Amino acid sequence: MASSKLVRAILDPQKNWFAALHKKTIETRLRKYGLRYDDLYDPMESLDIKEALARLPREIVDARNQRLLRAMDLSMKHEYLPKDLQAQQTPFRSYLKEMLALVEREKAERQALGALPLQQRTLP
Repeated sequence: MASSKLVRAILDPQKNWFAALHKKTIETRLRKYGLRYDDLYDPMESLDIKEALARLPREIVDARNQRLLRAMDLSMKHEYLPKDLQAQQTPFRSYLKEMLALVEREKAERQALGALPLQQRTLP
């Protein structure tokens, strides 16, 4: 328990200057391409992420896909967003975290009760 408090203190940007510097660097890089931190989650990596994305409203998923396409296009052109658009970006505004937490809680509850999963999900 003490080690988890130590890890949280080390990784907390408000307490550790290096963590704050790292967060600022990540924010700058995400702004350059117009991405949000939640856009970096890969649905092929985790079935929980895939399920959480499936439960989100269509508009949010479409906006995510547009941001990813724009970022790939800018990367292929070796360009960044214009400075005025970079200033409007909100890289750490989360849209997936709450739904992902809900999916993980439901999964843990099913395992605790010994219930079968709703569907047999497998990675391709």
